[in-house]
Amino acid sequence: MKKIEPDARTRDQVARAILEAGPATAVELAERLSITPAGVRRHLDALVEEGILTSREPYQSAQSTHMRGRGRPAKVFLMTDHGRETFEHSYDDLALSALKFIASNNSKYSIQDFAEQRAREIEGRALSRIDPAATLSEKSLALADFLSDEGFASSVSSGPMGEQLCQHHCPVAHVAAQFPELCEAETASLSRLLGTHVQRLATIAHGDGVCTTFIPQGNNSSQNNPSLAKETREVGAHA
Repeated sequence: MKKIEPDARTRDQVARAILEAGPATAVELAERLSITPAGVRRHLDALVEEGILTSREPYQSAQSTHMRGRGRPAKVFLMTDHGRETFEHSYDDLALSALKFIASNNSKYSIQDFAEQRAREIEGRALSRIDPAATLSEKSLALADFLSDEGFASSVSSGPMGEQLCQHHCPVAHVAAQFPELCEAETASLSRLLGTHVQRLATIAHGDGVCTTFIPQGNNSSQNNPSLAKETREVGAHA
């Protein structure tokens, strides 16, 4: 009997749902995509077999274990490096940017110099999307929208201590894995754009399922931090 292949379009929707929203269980995906759990599992099995996704046991706290009872926890599915390669990567843009940067200078510069230049170019494009007079939460949402347009599939979630900016896709993850300066410069850029200190908790380049940046509430914004505000304005002027 000939094996029936899962519908390619639905399978792509399942994969993109994980790419854009992060690791999820079959039940969560079924609810999000309005597909039966059995149908989602069929697509998940195919994606795992292709190496697009992998699965792991979920991280559990004592509270979540108590709420679920003693039953076996549902597996969480997440994107593999190979899976990310099947989606859009901007390696050509990165290489072109690097060549332009090197060609425009007469002396030899470090990877750190290039990483900071790349971060400031992205920062310059983001400035027109973020209202300096907005609240920190509004800035975070605007930044997430901008990063999504740049290929980072970003979202923001709120918590009691602050917000988390999640980038579910990184167009330069493989390069950043070799040169962490790219991640460090990007984090500094996010801090300048938001006008407050941020903390990078996880990165795709480091092997995590998503790049996560914590934005604490109650920190001084650019309105109360003249040096950050001045630096951000200068980036915009030279973008």
